[in-house]
Amino acid sequence: MHASRLAPLAIAVLIAACSPIVDSRGNLPEAEDMDKIKVGAMSKDQVASLLGSPSAVATFDSNTWYYISKRTDTVGFFRPDVIDQKVLTVRFDEAGVVKEVAQTGKEAGEEIDPISRTTPTSGQSFSFWQQLFGNIGRFGDEPGRRNRARPSGSY
Repeated sequence: MHASRLAPLAIAVLIAACSPIVDSRGNLPEAEDMDKIKVGAMSKDQVASLLGSPSAVATFDSNTWYYISKRTDTVGFFRPDVIDQKVLTVRFDEAGVVKEVAQTGKEAGEEIDPISRTTPTSGQSFSFWQQLFGNIGRFGDEPGRRNRARPSGSY
């Protein structure tokens, strides 16, 4: 093949590599199903049969269900950008009847920066070279080291 024929192929491969990848995750019910939820009239079982299992249940309150969905857009090796995010919150009273239904979007989310701390541990700290060459010569018989076979019958 000539170089003039490879150029369009190379350009096509580069364009395809830079095209965004859209990823959808989660469980967000259809709008018409969400509209069918009646506050004060539906039980947990009825909501589950209508919307399906929740994405999450509140940690300290089993009467709060979350249906969460997120769409991200990733280009090449860059960090994914959140295109859309929705959370449907269904709260139940103590009797298991719908008390409140609320929907929030991407604007309600907060970006969290993780703290990079290290936990101190006891022991020695080794350099790169000590880690790389530290075991050379440690596999032979050393004085005081037990390398003898056990006598038969003892375990």
